[in-house]
Amino acid sequence: MKTIGLIGGMSWESTAVYYRRLNEQVRTLCGGLHSAEILMRSVDFESIVAMQTSGDWDGATRVLQKIARELQAAGADCVLICTNTMHKLADAVQGAIDIPLLNIIDICAHELKATGARKPLLLATRYTMEHDFYRERMSRRHGLTPIVPEADDRTAVHDIIFSELCCGIIRETSRQRYMEIIARGRAAGADSVILGCTEIGLLIQPENIDLPAFDSTLLHADAAVEFALGNGPLGHADAA
Repeated sequence: MKTIGLIGGMSWESTAVYYRRLNEQVRTLCGGLHSAEILMRSVDFESIVAMQTSGDWDGATRVLQKIARELQAAGADCVLICTNTMHKLADAVQGAIDIPLLNIIDICAHELKATGARKPLLLATRYTMEHDFYRERMSRRHGLTPIVPEADDRTAVHDIIFSELCCGIIRETSRQRYMEIIARGRAAGADSVILGCTEIGLLIQPENIDLPAFDSTLLHADAAVEFALGNGPLGHADAA
């Protein structure tokens, strides 16, 4: 079994989901008392949020590159950035290490295409919805056409993530707001939904949505297990 390296803590609420999912999947697939080989470095999220807010993406890149190198030196065979937003820096982080970085965007796109979905509604932080890195990669590499909510809805999605979900707060009113936003996305032509922030699965689950829905956290973790056990096409260097 290969060792999975996690860059976590952004936020720890979703990183805990990664840890549980990785171990549950290994136990399911391998049986007995098997669990995943994991190395994890969990950051102080407040410092990362400050860099995001100020636009210091270069500073954030240096932080993640350093952690990725440390994980590699400690024996990790792959690296996961346990957040969608910081995949804005994924190529730069991959360039700092010699082991594969499993890119959450490519993994989600692979699953979307497998179901025939082509126009997903992307729900995520403001940075992921409004910066080009996520939608452009899905379009250029995978031929998909992601759409995002209108401005007011983007603000609501972002604010609920940071003020509630990252703090472990789950509110029924927020769940309903997300469902209303998804309904508007469907009316605008979305044929599927990407839960494109690793915390969103704490609030809504794919089975609660009347469109094909893809939980990026679970898909990312499952791809890491495939890599670690040597199964499936995901998790290789060409997915970075």
